[in-house]
Amino acid sequence: MNGAFEVGAVALKAQQRALETIANNVANVNTPAFKRAEVQFAEVVNASPDAITEAERLATETMAPTGGVRMSTRSMISEAGEMRASGEAMDIAIDGQGFIELMGQDGETMLWRGGRLTVDRDGYLSASNGMALRALITVPDDVTELVIDRDGVVSGSGNDSEKLELGQIMLVNAESEADLERLDAGLFRLAEGARALDAVPGEDGVGTIQQGMVEGSNVEMTAAMVEMLVLQRAYAASAQVIQAADQISSITNNLKR
Repeated sequence: MNGAFEVGAVALKAQQRALETIANNVANVNTPAFKRAEVQFAEVVNASPDAITEAERLATETMAPTGGVRMSTRSMISEAGEMRASGEAMDIAIDGQGFIELMGQDGETMLWRGGRLTVDRDGYLSASNGMALRALITVPDDVTELVIDRDGVVSGSGNDSEKLELGQIMLVNAESEADLERLDAGLFRLAEGARALDAVPGEDGVGTIQQGMVEGSNVEMTAAMVEMLVLQRAYAASAQVIQAADQISSITNNLKR
């Protein structure tokens, strides 16, 4: 009977984690370039190292390990969100699978799917989180307008209307989605030992850079709400397992008296 309690408890814990994951997806439905996490369940098989008969189990009072359910998550990084025009010249998005490299703390390379650009106090073109682009593109003080082409070439012009090429934003990609480690604030980094594949925007399938565009999240609200309803039903069923085990245990105790 203790096994029923454990199986029910394991299921409740897995379903609670799944609900938290889906809630995080829903909470970020309007976060630019957010990649949802997919919930996956797998059966935990009752694995006894030494198979024994029921008679032997009763004789030795050996309790086999209990089964249950296990939950895991997988980030849906490769699924792009909807591209929306923002009308802001400092907004950029990637129409494809690539990433822009940023300089994180201690020189660590971070991967970014785009968003709002700024010019930091040192004059470098940076992400809105303050991390400069790895391309180290300097924007002079007299530049009043930036133009970013689809191939990543950044140009600026000032009051004299003379166009000046400032640099080029390159894109990188990982060999597989499993090589990408998801961080907070829409950042990613390569897993240890993984290799980044550099490419000019528009080549090798990394996609192109779109100025004045914002990539939406890839969360589908209807699908997320259906998942939450199904999880609610599963959670209630698991709670009933524990409740039934408790009732049977109570009956058994009364019989002993």
